[in-house]
Amino acid sequence: MDLNTLWFVLIAILYIGFFILEGFDYGVGILLPFLGKDDQQRRQIINTIGPFWDGNEVWLITAGGATFAAFPHWYATLFSGFYLALLLILLALILRGVAFEFRSKDENPLWRSLWDWAIFIGSAIPALLFGVAFGNLVRGVPIDANMQYVGTFFDLLNPYALVAGLASLITFTLHGAIFLSLRTDDEVLTAARSAARRLWLPTVIVLATLWVYTYFATDILERLGINPGVIPLIGMIAMLGTGYMLRRGWDGWAFVGTAISIAAAVITMFIILYPRVMISSLNPEWSLTIYNASSSPYTLRLMAIIAVIFVPIVLGYQAWTYWVFRHRVTREQRLEY
Repeated sequence: MDLNTLWFVLIAILYIGFFILEGFDYGVGILLPFLGKDDQQRRQIINTIGPFWDGNEVWLITAGGATFAAFPHWYATLFSGFYLALLLILLALILRGVAFEFRSKDENPLWRSLWDWAIFIGSAIPALLFGVAFGNLVRGVPIDANMQYVGTFFDLLNPYALVAGLASLITFTLHGAIFLSLRTDDEVLTAARSAARRLWLPTVIVLATLWVYTYFATDILERLGINPGVIPLIGMIAMLGTGYMLRRGWDGWAFVGTAISIAAAVITMFIILYPRVMISSLNPEWSLTIYNASSSPYTLRLMAIIAVIFVPIVLGYQAWTYWVFRHRVTREQRLEY
């Protein structure tokens, strides 16, 4: 495996970690106004992700930084072409972070309700638009011979990308409902389990639709054939198994099932892309690849050395954080948010 492929794989791993960890964050935020029947329950829900949400976003920052350093042409074309969508995501994430900090500063019910809906918006928009963005990456976007995106914002809102966005939105919501089942008790636990069971079947239908649609909207048949490998199959089996786990009340295994499904979806998208990083819908020859969009071999080698040193440290710290805050959040304990 050459360094270009290595960094393509590492960036895929960073996005897998981001979508699994931040995915349940988004799901919890989306469900907040609907599962929390009073202020105490909503505080309980928010505190389930309180110790984790900002640390989870480090995966996105790292993925963006790795893309910039390893594949600067990919970064430039992606951020210039998708700038409006990425700006909306950034604004939503800022709104979400502010809402977490401001919500409990005043006991006025209107004030708290305002920030509850801000958390909902700040969670739903990224959950939707990240799916739209990745849908466009595998479908292809108008890129000219100079690696410039020549489309508009509305070109990104095509039917396939919207289905991909709906798939990420509903999958993250299910993921969040299962996470709440692991981290709460009493009425919130009952409501979260009920929501997860109701969300499971629509999630399966949307994911199956996206799977079939991918054969028509991308070049997967031409490049990989009718059977692109076992990864998509593993993802769908894991999602089907999640329904069984939910019915048996095995919340931990259900969470593993949705995590595997998310990982399989990301891996499948990167398999469809490889060795390309952005597909040109105007001319396949104008697509950006891991070779024409990469940094120099020296830069990639230096980055690999730095990654070997610091990635285990970051992973160790985050694992320790999850271990420390592994207990359920109850109504009786002191709630920070």
